[in-house]
Amino acid sequence: MSAATVPAAAPARDVPERMRAAVMHGRGDVRVEERPVPAPRDGEVLLRVTRAGICGTDAGEFTHGPSMFPVERRHPVTGHLGPMVIGHEFIGEAVAAGPGAENFVGRRFASGAGVWCGTCAWCRAGRTNLCERYWTAGLSADGGLAGFVTVPAATLVEIPGAEHDDAMGLAQPLAVGLHAARRSGAGAGDVVVLVGAGAIGSFILCGLAGSAERVIALDVDAHRLATARELGATETHDVRSTDPVELVREVTGGVGASVTIEATGRDGSSQRALDMTRRGGRVLFVGLPHTPQALDLAPTILREVDITTTLAHVCAEDLPRAVDLLRDGRIANLLLGDVIGLDDLVERGLRPLSAGTAPGKVLVDPWR
Repeated sequence: MSAATVPAAAPARDVPERMRAAVMHGRGDVRVEERPVPAPRDGEVLLRVTRAGICGTDAGEFTHGPSMFPVERRHPVTGHLGPMVIGHEFIGEAVAAGPGAENFVGRRFASGAGVWCGTCAWCRAGRTNLCERYWTAGLSADGGLAGFVTVPAATLVEIPGAEHDDAMGLAQPLAVGLHAARRSGAGAGDVVVLVGAGAIGSFILCGLAGSAERVIALDVDAHRLATARELGATETHDVRSTDPVELVREVTGGVGASVTIEATGRDGSSQRALDMTRRGGRVLFVGLPHTPQALDLAPTILREVDITTTLAHVCAEDLPRAVDLLRDGRIANLLLGDVIGLDDLVERGLRPLSAGTAPGKVLVDPWR
């Protein structure tokens, strides 16, 4: 997705030659720089970005990385190596297109950001997020925390009508939450425990709505727990001064959760998630730990607990549903925090998100 010099097949609509972009150079080093506006290649669309989200992965890479971003090691699929435009949650207007995507120009889209080949065994099975050549704009090559970004047209879902950019800016992370909720397998009669009601936990709750008998949300922040109740949690518990494993056993009559969803990635939380799950239950790991985790698996094996993981989303299935759920504005009203400009990205975005003090989901308007 690096800048190209070939002209777009569809005429560009007021596209400048250069743009401002948030570029990661290394740990703790994200700079707003001028860069050439990229040109779309075959099957690609150039989006004028109207909103871009900041993800926990972005904050983690800023604080602890780069380990996932190909800043110091070349990406095996995209070939990217070196400073990279970050941002994998973005929406915008298509202002130019390469051959095969000309009819996209002039319409507004949310992008799934993840790119798949369409021909490997995983793609043929419908699990495009596991494609053997999968890569993501903003994680594996230049992304959308910029004025413009090029993406394959296949990653786009049209934003209908005149829905507000702030709400639709949540489409990609909501799609991730919807995919995780599906992966959990939660259904009628289940007692679900969600560990962590932050951003991704909140989006998972949107996918769990109405699917389980009880949804119990655990967190250490009263505001997040209040939001969890608005999003459909049947009960919430502040675990700042409580052993969460003992609490879950108590509120489930000593049985434990039938489905536990671990959405924090914090040290020790993986083991606690296993310990609070009942015989024959299931644990879904969502949060990415920053360090290797020691697990005592013997008790888990002896209770025949299933362990499941989740990755990204299946664009064709999860992104259209996310766009539809965001149309009435209710989810956005509950989850949105600040909308900031690129110049405030580090101090009002990455640092608060890394510290856990961000006031809701932070979006960036790259034209502020």
